[in-house]
Formats: sequence, structure tokens, C-alpha cells
Amino acid sequence: MAYKIDPKEVRLFSGRSNPQLAQSIADFLGLPLEKTHFSRFSNDNLFVQLGASVRGRSVYIVQSLTPPVSDHLLELLMMIDIAQSAGAKEIHAIIPYFSYA
Repeated sequence: MAYKIDPKEVRLFSGRSNPQLAQSIADFLGLPLEKTHFSRFSNDNLFVQLGASVRGRSVYIVQSLTPPVSDHLLELLMMIDIAQSAGAKEIHAIIPYFSYA
């Protein structure tokens, strides 16, 4: 059974820790899993870009804190910051595995 959520109101993104889980959640909820672009600069700094507008929408980010924990945590924090700066109505982090808990 899939839940129906208005895709105009919600954006679902995934970090690189577990994209398969994020896709399963998207399929279950009947939502598209939005694209997220990650790249590293030559100085090892991370660049993250959300592939859909989040202004005025509820944003859900799926990211486990599995090894490499520091990289995955940084990705999550950057995605939250980007969504907040872009005017998301609310932001929810879905963290299935929280390594420091």
C-alpha cells in the first residue's frame, strides 16, 4: 500500500549514504526522489546542489551516518543549510542510523 502525498508540497532528497533506502521511501509514499548533485573540488571541499526548488515546501532528507561518518554528516548539514537558504517551509532529516547515539 502506498501513501499519496501531494508532490507539489513535499520534496524528498537523499544523501549518498543510502540512496536505495531513499528510493524505497519515495516509492512507498508515491513521491519522486529529487536529484541531488555532489562533487568535490581539487582542494577536497564538497559542493552540494539540490536538483529541485524547495521554496515554500516541506523538505525531507534521507541520510544515514554510516562510515565515512564525517562525510555523510557534512553532506546532511550542507543539504539542510541549502534548503533553509532556499526558503523551505520546513526541513526534516531522516537519519535511519545515527552513529554517535
